[in-house]
Amino acid sequence: MSLADRLAKAQQKDRISDTRVRVQERLVESLGPRLFDSALSDTELEGLVHQKLRELLDEEETPLSAQEKLLIVRQIGDSVLGLGPLEPFVRDPEVTEIMVNGWETIYVERAGKLYWSGVKFHDEGQLRRTIDKIVGKVGRRIDESSPYVDARLPDGSRVNAIIPPLAIDGPALTIRKFATDPYQANDLVQFGTLTSPVAKFLEACVRGRINILVSGGTGAGKTTTLNVLSSFIPDDERIVTIEDAAELKLQQPHVVRLEFRPPNIEGRGEVSIRDLVRNALRMRPDRIVVGEVRGGEALDMLQAMNTGHDGSISTLHSNSPRDALSRLETVVMMAGMELGNRAVREQIASAIQLIVHQQRLKDGTRRFTHVTEITGMEGEVVTMQDIFLFDFSAGVDEEGKFRGRLKATGLRPTFLDHIEEKGIYVDPELFAPEKRGVA
Repeated sequence: MSLADRLAKAQQKDRISDTRVRVQERLVESLGPRLFDSALSDTELEGLVHQKLRELLDEEETPLSAQEKLLIVRQIGDSVLGLGPLEPFVRDPEVTEIMVNGWETIYVERAGKLYWSGVKFHDEGQLRRTIDKIVGKVGRRIDESSPYVDARLPDGSRVNAIIPPLAIDGPALTIRKFATDPYQANDLVQFGTLTSPVAKFLEACVRGRINILVSGGTGAGKTTTLNVLSSFIPDDERIVTIEDAAELKLQQPHVVRLEFRPPNIEGRGEVSIRDLVRNALRMRPDRIVVGEVRGGEALDMLQAMNTGHDGSISTLHSNSPRDALSRLETVVMMAGMELGNRAVREQIASAIQLIVHQQRLKDGTRRFTHVTEITGMEGEVVTMQDIFLFDFSAGVDEEGKFRGRLKATGLRPTFLDHIEEKGIYVDPELFAPEKRGVA
């Protein structure tokens, strides 16, 4: 591109930017309170804004092509009706996470990899207004007295916002998106997250009422896996889900969804996950699904699993199945009960039969790396055996993608008889180790 072309492009960009700012100011002056009229539906408000924008652009003296006018209408529409420069990423199904480090720095995640977006807000004020708009939609507030918020958008996406003085360099915003249509087991098999034999085994475990803990790091895909496992629960069972921010999308007809409530501005009114777990036990659940255990509710969950509420599922942050047990032991201690280490470990060993561990690998993919059975206690130690393991020894290909996949270790779960007693057949071939030289 020649210097003249670059100058012409820069001048066009400045002309569009100046016109956009001018027209947006006139739009706000013209419509005023109607932009916030709750009597108008989203569709009606969108039609009103776009009609007014076209009228204002026709009145502009600056010469604009039809394409430039369309661009300005979309940009102002995104700013007034949506989330400004974030709106295209919110609409993009390939973007799974949006990270705003400041009004000039926006990153997005695609296929497990982070990319600089190349766009920015006009100024810090626009970013702050966008944050206020997001948290306002879910009935929350963010200000100096409550400078951070963790909330859920109507579409299920999780939002975290934090502002000064806690955020030193200005407001920061993180949006974790979720698929409109929840992934099914076949989708995860196609993605390479797990294999077909593992999917069949896990379906048998859920239908056979095995207590399962899904472990993994942040962004490893635990909530997606929890959704998939929950989809195996029979339709004739009553399910109670308990979450910090409601993200699960269960398809069964008999589901009661409970969600944590944070304290209000005076620090009162909090309803903790532990309170909800205790309440759920009085709701006659066939299954309890806890989005994530991170505190004293772990003890109540273990006691529920040990007193007839088998077939429950939950998630936990950890780096390995063994680490999951250590962390579970730690969070149980947060319940404030005077319990010895051995007593806690016995509770864990008798309550949980299976740990599904997954990781987000360096190539950006999310994979199951362990499917591990808890077999009991030996002395002071909880004993485990790996049923399926990810084959890291297969290395990576020329594109840096891991070649390996989950493979059977040859060990059969000790709870197979328990599953078969419920009339569910599990093919022994699922656990047969692959012969050398066979892909």
